[in-house]
Amino acid sequence: MKRYYLITLAICLLVLLAGSFVFDIWDGSPVLDKVKVGFIYENDESTPYTYNFFLAEQALKKEYGERVEILSRSNVREAETEEPLRELVDRGCQIVFINSYSEQVEKVAAECPRVQFCQVSFRPVPNEKAPENYHTFKGRAYEGRYISGIVAGMKLREMISQGVIQPGEAVVGYVGAYGTEEVVSGFTAFLLGVRSVVPEATMRVRYTGTWSSFAAEKACAKALIDEGCVIISQHSDTIGPAIACEEAVSRKKVYHVGYNQNMIDAAPYTSLISTRINWTPYIINAVGAVLSSKPIEKYVDATAFGRDMSAGFEKNWVELLELNKTIAAEGTQARIDQAMEAFRKNQLEVFRGNYIGVNPDSPADTIDLNQGYAENKFSSSPSFHYILKDVITVEN
Repeated sequence: MKRYYLITLAICLLVLLAGSFVFDIWDGSPVLDKVKVGFIYENDESTPYTYNFFLAEQALKKEYGERVEILSRSNVREAETEEPLRELVDRGCQIVFINSYSEQVEKVAAECPRVQFCQVSFRPVPNEKAPENYHTFKGRAYEGRYISGIVAGMKLREMISQGVIQPGEAVVGYVGAYGTEEVVSGFTAFLLGVRSVVPEATMRVRYTGTWSSFAAEKACAKALIDEGCVIISQHSDTIGPAIACEEAVSRKKVYHVGYNQNMIDAAPYTSLISTRINWTPYIINAVGAVLSSKPIEKYVDATAFGRDMSAGFEKNWVELLELNKTIAAEGTQARIDQAMEAFRKNQLEVFRGNYIGVNPDSPADTIDLNQGYAENKFSSSPSFHYILKDVITVEN
């Protein structure tokens, strides 16, 4: 009798545990057989930035097959986002991804509470007043910038050791779209990566005033090369800077570090490496959350700031693309591996050193980087906005 009682008790406990497990996993909500997914693209897949989202869209199809139906709209300007968003909602999309910085998304989200809206983050601090179905996300781009800076620094050190340039000529140029926190944070991390190898290196920055203009980006890069910059990098959306380097290499030694796409095909003699944010992990898992009727921030494996999410190399949210081994300095791959492992173990602090940063919009606002600065500590959107005195020059 006692044995029968124990067996019965064990079975009951197993049933209770199983019920508890199912409730915990599915939260009492039904699993969906299929979901309609919308994408709003600022440009089209011919531009590297949007192409990365297109790769995520393709990965989504591969991951879920017929369980997802994808609708997309390309070349949607920020000021014209509302109408395409409403169209996707009217066509039954249950989750929509937006890769522009339009402020119209929150308005539509508030009026369509049954649809999840996921937008790349563009504010340094998450908007806590945003509707519960509005989400933001972005990888820690500064990690890729810093390591690509190490690659550039290794090449600079090689050029100095070979007598191609003198230490005082270790000048890198940077083509940026605008002087936003995102751009400033990126080029600062890039230079700090360079200076971890070549401490005397300096940087000159030019802004194009647009996110995507082949002609403007190429012209800025050419001007920087003419001023003596021997490595050019960019936070802009075309291969213009890479082409400027490739055209200049016949008359002087100059190299390029790209963003968003592998640029070696376009600039085989000058393109060292590129870095990019990988949007795929978030997009696949955010759709998985909707299919499973789970909150996105509980389903996606990343750091959450409310309904804003971020991650770096440790979750594959940031990537380095192919290293051009035919022109990279000896030992570069080993330095890449070392730095990447340090990021994955949270052992590398980028924004620290004997530097004073000045806020270009308010010169009285300064920062001493001897105390360090934790980027992406409160938000997925970069917040570092100081120009380092004596080592970075921003040109008008």
